[in-house]
Amino acid sequence: MIPALGLIGGLLLGLFLHPDVPLWLQPYLPVAVIAALDAVFGAVRSMLDGIFSDKVFVVSFLSNVVVAALIVFMGDQLGVGSQLSTAVVVVLGLRIFSNVAAIRRHLFHA
Repeated sequence: MIPALGLIGGLLLGLFLHPDVPLWLQPYLPVAVIAALDAVFGAVRSMLDGIFSDKVFVVSFLSNVVVAALIVFMGDQLGVGSQLSTAVVVVLGLRIFSNVAAIRRHLFHA
């Protein structure tokens, strides 16, 4: 429940405050958001499975964002930033859909 509340709170803050994203950060932001969403949906799934750990959630959240940003940074340095960004989004997107499917099965087939 806490991850979902944090996600909703962050979305509302972003919608009302309209923060400006620095130009140098713009390539990394979409991938960081997808990585953070992966951690949040993983946390919701683990909570429904009864194995949620706040320490694991924080480590997962931070490591997902850092690793995804590093992959995009390396891609930028190699001149293939958009291809690596796409790869990260596809992999994390698959994980998000897998977690959402598990959440749906838990909620509607319990």
